[in-house]
Amino acid sequence: MQQEIVSLRQQFQSDLKPVNTSADLESVKVKYLGKKGPVQNLMKLLKDVPAEQRPEAGKWINDLKEEISETLSAKLHQLINVEEKSQLSKEKIDISLPGRRHFSGRKHIVTQTMDEIIDIMIGLGFSVQYGPEIDSEYYNFEALNFAPDHPARDMQDTFYISPQTLLRTHTSNVQARVMETNPPPLRIISPGTAYRNEDITARSHVMFHQIEAFYVDENVSFADLFSTMQAFLDKFFEPGIPTRYRPSYFPFVEPGLEVDIRCISCNGQGCMLCKHTGWLEIAGAGMIHPEVLKNCNIDPEKFSGFAWGMGIERPAILKYGINDIRIFMENDVRFLSQFHKF
Repeated sequence: MQQEIVSLRQQFQSDLKPVNTSADLESVKVKYLGKKGPVQNLMKLLKDVPAEQRPEAGKWINDLKEEISETLSAKLHQLINVEEKSQLSKEKIDISLPGRRHFSGRKHIVTQTMDEIIDIMIGLGFSVQYGPEIDSEYYNFEALNFAPDHPARDMQDTFYISPQTLLRTHTSNVQARVMETNPPPLRIISPGTAYRNEDITARSHVMFHQIEAFYVDENVSFADLFSTMQAFLDKFFEPGIPTRYRPSYFPFVEPGLEVDIRCISCNGQGCMLCKHTGWLEIAGAGMIHPEVLKNCNIDPEKFSGFAWGMGIERPAILKYGINDIRIFMENDVRFLSQFHKF
């Protein structure tokens, strides 16, 4: 056994001499100290050593193992120093150069715009409610009076996770959830992210942000809708901004309408942004459909309400003169660093 240990020590020293990289040293370590290495094999041979000699033979093997480990550690430390010096000699560092500036982070322009809208609506007496982005078909469609065969239910418009579960297509799912568990009066806004299976273009994206406002109480009328909408637009864009309302159809409101503002870019003269009409659509709105109130256990004979919703990217595009919605998702620092109002 002693002769085998001496022979193994000599073989180890021979293999260690040509090693000049840490990678090669690791190979030598695995070769000698690995589970299938010669040192481990010596331990297996102890069973063949006479019983009275085993303690001494075991000590020889442990001494050899410790000697190899210490030699490898010393060699590794030496190689690391050499490699670091070699790397530093290849690098050129000009210590006279000024340090790199670190810029403070800013809120994304979409977040800035959403925060501004939320602050305005809170000032108008609305409270904020959030809802799940993954929701059931019931809260996204059925409770909001979408017919079973409505086109918006089809796969080409909605991202379905399962037959009854989907990524919400609007933040109106919060409207149904709040109304079914809270009695009127209700004055709520619901901001968040929505998803629609659409082609990504300069004007549309599969993921966007939206905010909905709804008010339910006794004797709520169109006058309340118009005054609230105009107050919001005056604060967000400019006081007295010209506004028009056009009849439109949405399953969850009756009657429904679309809200336009005079084009900010051309001041109503006609340009590419407004498609030469002088007007820009800003929101969809209307009086909450009686069936929606019934679905949420609210008596439509006693209560009425209005609701309106808008995307967050569209107001940002109009207010800051941005011409492509896709740039919001590209994380281009040159673009994002321009917006530091908040």
